[in-house]
Amino acid sequence: MSALLEMRGISKSFPGVKALKNVTLSVQPGEIHAICGENGAGKSTLMKVLSGVYPHGSFEGEIVYEGQPQHFKDIADSEERGIIIIHQELALVPLLSIAENIFLGNETARWGVIDWTLAKNRTRELLKTVGLNESPDTLITHLGVGKQQLVEIAKALSKKVKLLILDEPTASLNESDSENLLKLLVEFKRQGIASILISHKLNEIAKVSDRITILRDGYTVETLDFDGGPVNEDRIIKGMVGREMADRYPKRTPQIGETLFELKDWRAFHPIHAEREMIRGVNLSVRRGEVVGIAGLMGAGRTELAMSLFGRSYGQKISGEARLNGQVIDVSTIEKAIKAGIAYVTEDRKHLGLVLPDPITQNISLANLPKIAKNLVIRDAHEAEVAEGYRKRLSIRCSDVMQKVMNLSGGNQQKVVLSKWLFTDPHLLILDEPTRGVDVGAKYEIYTIINQLADEGRGVIVISSEMPELLGTCDRIYVMNEGRFVGEFPAAEATQEKIMRAIMRNGEA
Repeated sequence: MSALLEMRGISKSFPGVKALKNVTLSVQPGEIHAICGENGAGKSTLMKVLSGVYPHGSFEGEIVYEGQPQHFKDIADSEERGIIIIHQELALVPLLSIAENIFLGNETARWGVIDWTLAKNRTRELLKTVGLNESPDTLITHLGVGKQQLVEIAKALSKKVKLLILDEPTASLNESDSENLLKLLVEFKRQGIASILISHKLNEIAKVSDRITILRDGYTVETLDFDGGPVNEDRIIKGMVGREMADRYPKRTPQIGETLFELKDWRAFHPIHAEREMIRGVNLSVRRGEVVGIAGLMGAGRTELAMSLFGRSYGQKISGEARLNGQVIDVSTIEKAIKAGIAYVTEDRKHLGLVLPDPITQNISLANLPKIAKNLVIRDAHEAEVAEGYRKRLSIRCSDVMQKVMNLSGGNQQKVVLSKWLFTDPHLLILDEPTRGVDVGAKYEIYTIINQLADEGRGVIVISSEMPELLGTCDRIYVMNEGRFVGEFPAAEATQEKIMRAIMRNGEA
């Protein structure tokens, strides 16, 4: 069988860095082909070359699609041939309806006038195909992330897709939504639609993929065939990071001291629906040198708890008591929370954690400008010196500290966010999904940083949807469900089964 797609000898350079170096990739008709690699390995760059984001002439090498050499000049050009890319950051317009989003730029028009009856009828058919029962008139802003992902796929189907590219499609989805999306890819395979799946979730890749190509530092390492025999995660990880990773979580001997932080009877109500209590009488403690995890399903209230604590950036009618070193602290604004010694690394680093067009220097100093200023004037040389120190300490991979954060890989962006909050010298650091969208090598580095912070005597709270991550990094784990804590386990006694049992038992109560 001749390949649907062949990318031969693809090389792509940016100022100061060569992102792709003679990369090869082939995809068969109807195949689910996974691409793996650390952040910065070149996965997204390769897909942007394929889809015309980086047009012909801006890279070296050859793209052969359906047996013909291609010279895509933009995305519209590749889409016309049936190559559709869905980026990790969904490109939907929140205040437009599902139908308007699906046919945006591809309108169902007659004589220059949009035929809305036709558009809505076709939308219903497409939504049925992807398993959505929503009305075509539903606004995107009223949909959860999982349903928005399905709308993106419906939009791709409206363009008669032959090759669907999905960049980290399940990074922001819960297990149920992820499972439905993977089943949809398998169904597309039966219909003859090929898919390229970029993902850091190796269990998902093994579940649905036919082959996997591993990239490292811009090179093709190898392509493995799942039909040729078992391909275990250790083999994939070794190809990605260039070394064995016998233990995915760095060892640490906890040195836990006295109580550092306490939260007593903490309550918060929904920011719009004032009668709806979101956080219901939470009591929490963190000791010096302790890593405390918060487990729970999507919607359990974990992020809402963290944000309500950090400067009341979520909710209204917030009540309860926060104590640091035995003293009541004022966390009523973000500025006061920072001054009290609390830092919060948001789960949404791109929108809430970073100023993407700004350089690394300005992002790191952002939460503590007085420290680099003299007479209210920022000292650029000192700012650069601070950033360089964190670049070395956290191993941020960049051309230099003046590089724009938007041009960094996801793992290195996360390290910049961590640097920003470490620069405030916090006593308590709250990490919300600290390794979301981050590859296995960068995850290990972030876990190492967490251990170092605990060893310095700080308190760390880790919120994560990945239970193995909590079990591998935390000393103690709280279990949250419907806005309250429903269980607490020392790490030595915790298991995924016990955590789920606590959630389900209290969910039924």
